Amino acid sequence: MAGGLFSMEHPWASAFGILGNIVSFLVFLAPTPTFLRVYRKKSTEGFSSVPYVVALFSCALWIFYALVKTNSSPLLTINAFGCVVESAYILMYLIYAPRTARLRTLAAFFLLNVTAFSLIVVVTLMLVAEPQRVKVLGSICLAFSMAVFVAPMSVILVVIRTKSAEFMPFSLSFFLTLSAVAWFFYGLFTKDLYVALPNVGGFFFSFTQMVLYFWYRNPAKPVSVLPTTAAIAATLAARSDEELMELPLGVHAVPAITIPVLAELQKMEQEVASPRKAGAKAV
Repeated sequence: MAGGLFSMEHPWASAFGILGNIVSFLVFLAPTPTFLRVYRKKSTEGFSSVPYVVALFSCALWIFYALVKTNSSPLLTINAFGCVVESAYILMYLIYAPRTARLRTLAAFFLLNVTAFSLIVVVTLMLVAEPQRVKVLGSICLAFSMAVFVAPMSVILVVIRTKSAEFMPFSLSFFLTLSAVAWFFYGLFTKDLYVALPNVGGFFFSFTQMVLYFWYRNPAKPVSVLPTTAAIAATLAARSDEELMELPLGVHAVPAITIPVLAELQKMEQEVASPRKAGAKAV
């Protein structure tokens, strides 16, 4: 695989690596409409910066893994692109976010992308023998990716509870599924389990989201749920898809659109709950 994305010695691995790059390129650009909106309105409108900070960490981690392993051009190219895109998103967020959100973002950035990443680099290079570096670093990447997979369960439960998939864009779930398939086979053909295994989970959760979308896309009637949840679902249904198409957290394993969606859910539930508290006090 050295010397470029395509190698005649490993045609299948090269083909899936290129496919993974193309799909992941589109996924990385998914939040562009959201940030164009931020630029036009000069406001972040309360959405979370966490997905972009974590995505930058994920990209940097996989770049380090690709450099240590060598001969991993597809991983290197797409994650380098991801670092550039994520950095641009974070910079724009810092420009237009209110002071409190800006400070939280900077704190998360320095904690994760500076402190944690530097610690991983130092420990890997200084304390781990060279023959074991790929194994240790791959295990860290695998553990991080698998931990991220817990997030989709929350949005899946929200969809099932509200019986509405109006705030879960099908197109993004589709591309995440395709991305998981491409990177799984890339890992399989290159015999890299650290790339292949996380994408088993990525495929499962993304495919589950697509199934739920078709199951709940046309609810027959309103469902009796908690008042705050109903209000949230109604407000989300009135919003455009571009506001909800936040970036997944990484290239290999990340149907993490769920994190910004959950942040939005929490924010909106607080907004709905606040008037009630005020009314209760008035009584």
